[in-house]
Amino acid sequence: MAPFVGLTGGLGAGKSEALRLLEELGAATLSTDAIVHELLGGDELRDEIAARLGPEVAVDGELDRAKIAERVFGDEDARAWLEQLLWPRVGERVAGWRVALPAEQVAVVEVPLLFESGMEVVFDATIAVVADEELRERRAGARGHAAVAEREGRQLSQQEKSDKADFTVRNDGSLDELKETLSRVLGKLEEQ
Repeated sequence: MAPFVGLTGGLGAGKSEALRLLEELGAATLSTDAIVHELLGGDELRDEIAARLGPEVAVDGELDRAKIAERVFGDEDARAWLEQLLWPRVGERVAGWRVALPAEQVAVVEVPLLFESGMEVVFDATIAVVADEELRERRAGARGHAAVAEREGRQLSQQEKSDKADFTVRNDGSLDELKETLSRVLGKLEEQ
């Protein structure tokens, strides 16, 4: 069976772009952020989340991800509760997705908190996408995110992610350079 790969990186490092390029290169790809977005967009968890985090996180019958993030950022108990609610469901979706793939296709799952959550143990290999700090700040700012340092409070540093990963991919240059680097990594994964 082809490798099952976890992809991670800090805010603004370009992990979503890397995931998109890996798909272009032939890997099957999935984003856990997209799964969480889907879970928070549906009705299944709305009432439970609003009851725990407060009615202000549900506007006009829909969960507001920004308000949820505001609510759990500074509250360790609320964040842990939300993760315990979401992560098993995310895990089920990832497992179901992987089972449906062709055995020979490398499968890459983007997991922002891969090492922080201990999820690296379910993967055959891991990739960390890293980028210059100033560049990450500009990218995050362009997407409307607060300062990278503030948002990464419970994340490992880029260096720590890189040290733990099987492959580190720098994303300081062009998309073509990133795609070329990812192509080499994918080639090595396919040889495993």
